[in-house]
Amino acid sequence: MTSGLWELVLEGVWVTIQLLVLSSLLATAVSFVVGVARTHRLWIVRFLAGFYTEVFRGTSALVMIFWVFFVLPPAFGWQLVPLWAGTLALGLTYGAYGSEIVRGALAAVDPAQREGGIALSFTPWQRMRLILLPQAVPEMIPPFSNLLVELLKGTALVSIMGMGDLAFSGNLVRLALQESAEIYTYILLIYFVIAFLLTRLMRGLEKKLKAGAGKAPARGADVEPKRPEASGVGGAVR
Repeated sequence: MTSGLWELVLEGVWVTIQLLVLSSLLATAVSFVVGVARTHRLWIVRFLAGFYTEVFRGTSALVMIFWVFFVLPPAFGWQLVPLWAGTLALGLTYGAYGSEIVRGALAAVDPAQREGGIALSFTPWQRMRLILLPQAVPEMIPPFSNLLVELLKGTALVSIMGMGDLAFSGNLVRLALQESAEIYTYILLIYFVIAFLLTRLMRGLEKKLKAGAGKAPARGADVEPKRPEASGVGGAVR
């Protein structure tokens, strides 16, 4: 490929990274808000959070992008640029999947931890912030890592809006060179490298969070304490 075509591909990589960062930030915020709401004591809050989750999990991300980009403008009289339309559609869709990760991790915390917070007269927010989330967040990282890779692959869907992401740029290069195998091999490798870097980053974050959540036992702490010995008539302790 010529330098101009490589420049086009690199511009597509940059657009994909921007979309990935923005949509992952929105998805993370949605995941925690909706996931925590699904554990709320009020049934109406749990119902609304569950309704949102079921709606966005049960619809196609591709159709959601179509809806946000093509249906919203005539309905509300305003038009989103492709980057923000893709961010909104992907963030809301993948945030629904992430909310189940948050809800499951919170439900997996030992109930004794909640009871301890109640015994200490913590408010629900204090129990969530000081007790539940510090223990649940490290367990969320592996499934969130998988979800982030899925989100990366989902960014290719925005090419239907004519957005110059990696998939769209790769298709333009293919049309210019009339060579499919070489171009799409490069595109696959680029997606793989980005995904590999993401998984390594998330793995490092997981180790850091788990190291902060608990410490190794002190040296010699597992040694069984010496029992008092009995001697003489009547078993007097010495």
